Amino acid sequence: MAIQLEGNALLYTVTTLTCLGFLLIGFDNGLMGGFVNSAAFTETFGIDTKTNSGTSMIGLIVAIYEIGCFIGAVTTSFIGENLGRRKSILIGVLIMIVGAILQATAYHVAHMIVGRIISGIGMGFINSTVPVLQAEFSPKATRGRYVCAQLSTLNFGICMVYWIDYAFSTLENGQSTSYIWRVPTILQCIFLIPMIFIVLIIPETPRWLAARDRNEEALEVLTRLNKGKMSHEEIQSIHSDIVRTVAIEKSIGAGTWGDLLKNDSIQSRRRFLIACSIQAFQQLGGINALIYYSGTIFQESLGFDPRLSGLMSGFLNTWFFLASFIPWFLIDRVGRRPLLLSMVSLMAAVMAVQAALVYQTQAKTAIAHSAGIGAAAMLFIFQGAFTVGFQATVWVYPSEILPLRLRQRGSSISTGTNWIMNFLIVYITPPAIRNIKWRTYIIFAVLNATWVPIMYMFYPETKGLALEDVDRLFTKEGFEEGFDAAMDEKNVSYLTDRIEKV
Repeated sequence: MAIQLEGNALLYTVTTLTCLGFLLIGFDNGLMGGFVNSAAFTETFGIDTKTNSGTSMIGLIVAIYEIGCFIGAVTTSFIGENLGRRKSILIGVLIMIVGAILQATAYHVAHMIVGRIISGIGMGFINSTVPVLQAEFSPKATRGRYVCAQLSTLNFGICMVYWIDYAFSTLENGQSTSYIWRVPTILQCIFLIPMIFIVLIIPETPRWLAARDRNEEALEVLTRLNKGKMSHEEIQSIHSDIVRTVAIEKSIGAGTWGDLLKNDSIQSRRRFLIACSIQAFQQLGGINALIYYSGTIFQESLGFDPRLSGLMSGFLNTWFFLASFIPWFLIDRVGRRPLLLSMVSLMAAVMAVQAALVYQTQAKTAIAHSAGIGAAAMLFIFQGAFTVGFQATVWVYPSEILPLRLRQRGSSISTGTNWIMNFLIVYITPPAIRNIKWRTYIIFAVLNATWVPIMYMFYPETKGLALEDVDRLFTKEGFEEGFDAAMDEKNVSYLTDRIEKV
């Protein structure tokens, strides 16, 4: 490898790569919301948004991206562990570049749908891998903060693309100005191309190397990562912990598809279900209904004109970005559970209030104008609560919770769960707003309220724990003591010899 990054330079380069991956999630999530109802877009594809078939087609074009993401994430669950973190990300980047080009050059619905699916497949590879890459490189004391940095860039991507869309929308003049959506679509390549170069200069994660019995390489990467920050003895201790955890998981057969659903000594099934459920819960709570269709919501639910709706969408997603800095200071101090429980409770309450306010607006009651202002404020509160509680936790938690040898498979399936639920919400939101109107928000209120007791009973705290310590958190009583005895007799001398040879 020509460039040998060390210490913080290596950690920050990895973080830059993962942040770019998350920025792309935000960019692509917000991309369609800014122009999907514009004449330049709908006339290009012959879509009438005033009909049920038209709104369904818009929903399909936007949501089919999530199907691609699901396919990419599930594919990564099969091949990602063998490919490694770096190759999985690189493949995803190359696929996304092809998808972006196809979308930007589309003149027919089928062409656009194919481009959306291909781009989504690439995102599935990236999105299911970068959280694992970051978790396996980050120091335990500040791991949550690094994940928060990813989320801030995700929200910055949403904010940025909304303002780009808004700027181009001022130039709209029907189908002849289709560049107002083609240019923003191809701009994502600005972030994809640097990712190729970064992937080529970083090493594989020490935990992935150890899981492939490449322990000397794992120790070398750990030494580079912690150069100037830890003594050689401390680095050897971390390496020994990682190798020991790999040995524990191999001893109980962890690492196959069937192990994801085993109620074994490290509770793999419970950990897998936690990882999948938190991803499903965040989507079913309604956040992407707001991100993808904020302009539609401001127009259809609150009665704002198109220009004001575009401005309000931009302000809403700027707030989303700014609010994402709040958990930087909380997640590793307060912990994951308190943020989740408090903010999801607030999200449920806000959606209940939102339903009442939108009813007043749509029924054109005497307080309709004031209710519209209040409903707009509720959207800002909801997005703030989401980014402080749910969003700050949902991308770090699965990578922390899952066992090492199941981490890539489990993370990929949990990410696939995220995308398939995202598809469901994004696809049903336009017809729901059109047909059941204010009742849509009642559904989100009930769902968010349902998550709170589930999280309280089943989601443990992982703040400040090394990834190897999380295994101990889930280890059934008596197992680790018995295994330690076996390790003392059979494996400790072996591990020590391997370390001393390096």
